[in-house]
Amino acid sequence: MTTQAIRLFRKMDGLFAVYKPQGVHWKHVRDSIESNLLKALNSCPPPAPQLALQFQLLSSGENNSSKDLVLSPSMLPALADHPLVIGPQFHKVHVGVGHRLDAFSSGVLVLGVGKGNGLLEHLCKSHVTRDYTLEGEFGKATDNFTDTGRVIEKTTYDHVTQDKLERVLAVIQGANQKALITYSQVDLRSQEAYDLAVRGLLYPDGKSPPILTGLRCIHFNPPHFTLEVQCVNETQKYLRKLIHEVGLELRTSAVCSGVRRTRDGPFRVENALTRQHWTADSVIQAIAHFRKTTRKIRKSGMYRQTAGQMNSSTEVQEQTRSQTGQSEQIDQQHFELSSPTSDTVVDRETAVTMSEGRTKH
Repeated sequence: MTTQAIRLFRKMDGLFAVYKPQGVHWKHVRDSIESNLLKALNSCPPPAPQLALQFQLLSSGENNSSKDLVLSPSMLPALADHPLVIGPQFHKVHVGVGHRLDAFSSGVLVLGVGKGNGLLEHLCKSHVTRDYTLEGEFGKATDNFTDTGRVIEKTTYDHVTQDKLERVLAVIQGANQKALITYSQVDLRSQEAYDLAVRGLLYPDGKSPPILTGLRCIHFNPPHFTLEVQCVNETQKYLRKLIHEVGLELRTSAVCSGVRRTRDGPFRVENALTRQHWTADSVIQAIAHFRKTTRKIRKSGMYRQTAGQMNSSTEVQEQTRSQTGQSEQIDQQHFELSSPTSDTVVDRETAVTMSEGRTKH
């Protein structure tokens, strides 16, 4: 018999996104949500206790002075199913974390409950692009590329204009576009490569360094500026270093004052749960909202796994064929070496004829 807590837990099966504030570690976010879900599950009313047949000794009741006792059957709740005896129904709710954010970053953080924990791996392997908003400041450099680090250099930035900044961004994006084509392992002379590049469906095959698929300036007010970045296989440290490299290309220095993730694959910041909505009801609604997206991720993961198995089986067949071909070639060579040639047969026939002629003479 399924209880109300079990039915509630089944509704929590899937993926959802939350908004991680800046200055908060992702583990604190995960632990807070786990605690809220666990409280909601254990606050559900327990199932009705089972009744057990018990016999009680009661007086016969014929008169007040009677000392005769009789056994009276009665149905009483079994204490073995009492909540104070068995404890809470759930002791742990595992919440998985997707592509993580460090403590100095904010934005969309994808989490999974139940079978959603397995889908997080498929989401990471699908090479989805993620969008970031980077805030930078010209005029200084620090030891960790952030505005809170130890200042190691101060420079001027009066010569920096928006046109110069956009030209530098175009050069960086062009270099990353070449790297994307290289790591995608697609023949550049094929029609497939052209179609994928036009539709923006090129992605690195296997492991690759961080690659920027889009880079533009959306706000410029020296010394402050804001960049919008689309990238794959990135880290927040790499994005902060990107701001530092942009400053170097402009003959100045720059630090990163903020990293904010606005999209992680199909999960956008508009649908991310803020801190006041990290409750069980809001999580269930978010999981239901992304139900179709979760199915697509599951299907894509199954397709990749099947494709990998087919590729491995094809490689095994090709190896078997090559080995079979090599063995047949070796057998043919061995047959040619061990069997007499036609010239040898003709020589033997000539020798026999000559010997017969000598005998007749």
